[in-house]
Amino acid sequence: MKRRVPKPHDLAPLMRFKPPTLDATTRRLERCHTIADLRAVAKRRTPRAAFDYTDGSADGEVTLARARQAFADITFHPAILRDVSKVDPSVQVLGRTSALPFGIAPTGFTRMMQTEGEIAGATAAEAAGIPYALSTMGTTSIEDVAVAAPHGRNWFQLYMWKDRDRSMALVERAAAAGFDTLLVTVDVPVAGNRLRDVRNGMTIPPTLTPRTVVNAIPRPAWWVNFLTTEPLSFASLDRWSGTVAELLTTMFDPTVTYQDLAWIKSQWPGKVVVKGVQTVDDARRCADVGVDAVLLSNHGGRQLDRAPVPFHLLPDVVREVGKDVEVHLDTGITSGQDIVAALACGATFTLIGRAYLYGLMAGGRAGVDRAITILSSEIVRTMGLLGVQSVEELTPAHVSRWQRG
Repeated sequence: MKRRVPKPHDLAPLMRFKPPTLDATTRRLERCHTIADLRAVAKRRTPRAAFDYTDGSADGEVTLARARQAFADITFHPAILRDVSKVDPSVQVLGRTSALPFGIAPTGFTRMMQTEGEIAGATAAEAAGIPYALSTMGTTSIEDVAVAAPHGRNWFQLYMWKDRDRSMALVERAAAAGFDTLLVTVDVPVAGNRLRDVRNGMTIPPTLTPRTVVNAIPRPAWWVNFLTTEPLSFASLDRWSGTVAELLTTMFDPTVTYQDLAWIKSQWPGKVVVKGVQTVDDARRCADVGVDAVLLSNHGGRQLDRAPVPFHLLPDVVREVGKDVEVHLDTGITSGQDIVAALACGATFTLIGRAYLYGLMAGGRAGVDRAITILSSEIVRTMGLLGVQSVEELTPAHVSRWQRG
């Protein structure tokens, strides 16, 4: 083979250098292409107690591992030679359009993860055209979320407390602020045994111990933000000084029944979703109460370890109540492929918790935007590869469960 010395004009097209990104947050997020990438950045930038509160689950964390494995065990069955030049990932959820088939789940203590907290989640959801759910245990008030995202689709998540009057006062505030959907969480009669929090001495607000100080040394940005913004407190209740488990045990009412659910529904003018359904029988009973949707969830594995995997439960629940109520799903979702699999198996809608919190910890509002963008692109690409143009075209025939052994 004859060789020659390359000339400068031959090399020029091959040497296109990308201009440097000067903003550190933008540069950091541009290198994140999956939710796992965001998690890795979040872990580096967030003190252990706050990161583990997000990342961990109950007892041996078996439930969470099983939920993620359930999605990993899916085999997709693509259809070929379909026109997928345009793919529409939007869905109808509770009577309105969501631009994407997922929303942001309610998460407590969010400003502890990163000081932009709930405002970052609500405004990112508003910009993306998807619902945002504010937790009873949120660290931004109902009214402040409504002001920050006035055109967003805001939902409110309710824990029924022992003090019923205070619980319903929150419901009234959410309705007055324009929140259109109430998520009644029913899987927390008592606090789960979240061992990472116990071992970290997790308190609200965070406790400064020699261990936390040493862990914080390589994470100065988190502490600067934490110490120079409003003190961390619960926007919907009085300040608390103690462990998370103590707070939950003190507040939550273990006597709530289906009669209480019916009463709550009668007090709320908008849509009602029951969050934390884990059996077909309970899904049927919730539908009989007249709620608008059931949310299959085991609280991200944070309550009862070895609880049912929502994704495994999904087909049976859809067969039982899918014509009567919408069936939503959370727990274990770490990619757009997981969301597509859930939709194909009959879910109307999905919610993400940890996935968006990793983005928040990695880069505030910009990190939440990045998490939404990652999931959105994965959903559209997966749908295209499956040969479908819209969510309505997804069916159980597009997925099967890989059989081990």
